[in-house]
Amino acid sequence: MDLKDSILELIRRAATDLSPDVVESLSKAHENEDEGTPARGVFRTILENINMAKDQSTPICQDTGSLLFYIDFPKGDIEKKYKEAIEWAAVEATKKQYLRPNAVDPVSSKNSGNNLGENAPYIHFHQWDKDEVRIRVMLKGGGSENVGTQYKLPYPPLKAGRDLAGVRKVIIDAVVNAQGLGCAPGTLGIGIGGDRVTSYALSKVQFFRKIGERNSDHEIAKLEEEILDSVNKLQIGPMGFGGKTTVLDVFISSQARHPATFFVAISYMCWAFRRKSMVMKNGEVNYD
Repeated sequence: MDLKDSILELIRRAATDLSPDVVESLSKAHENEDEGTPARGVFRTILENINMAKDQSTPICQDTGSLLFYIDFPKGDIEKKYKEAIEWAAVEATKKQYLRPNAVDPVSSKNSGNNLGENAPYIHFHQWDKDEVRIRVMLKGGGSENVGTQYKLPYPPLKAGRDLAGVRKVIIDAVVNAQGLGCAPGTLGIGIGGDRVTSYALSKVQFFRKIGERNSDHEIAKLEEEILDSVNKLQIGPMGFGGKTTVLDVFISSQARHPATFFVAISYMCWAFRRKSMVMKNGEVNYD
């Protein structure tokens, strides 16, 4: 399988087959809800949808999202070949209906019809010291993107200061404001610090962590667990119907900030938590 076909297969897997850690988390959430409740019914429908999509190799959701690629490659490799392969794969995936056409020009409002456009697909390149290539893709739905937000601390309406207690307040506020929109149960990716752009960038890359994977920093890991517990006690539940699971997990990371700024970016991923990766080495391709 060549590079183009390998990336096409990566997109197909991302669009039609949720990763095992996500399916397991959704299954546990289903079992945790009381029999006969709307929440349990929603989870049952979600799980049936997941199984049908996998069996029929069809998109898990009608909104197949925006394509976000993250490529780690060795020194001396060429970015252009990956960009060309990704664009070809996006067009083919659209033809095969793994993807819905989702690239719209904001000036003309014209849909390109093939998921190509200015900065679409989005591709982030990173050179590393390994002798292998890792390509990760995320399909980011519009509904979940709409409930993402960013706070600037201090945030007087919540009396949120420039500390982890303030971070906790604004994250919970974001979930309360979402009220199940963005197709709950969601997963939260949080970026603390940086500028407005890099805080969002940090928040989104958190979605490549596995459900249950904690930050290596003890204080942040503790905050992740505390927020997960707090937001699920809100009883917003799947799709806002009430229930014990509003969020599947909370992933937080931090980075240096300017002394005058303290940004907290909150990205939201819907229950259709679509991300996949592949590693290429010595002519072999392994998917995860």
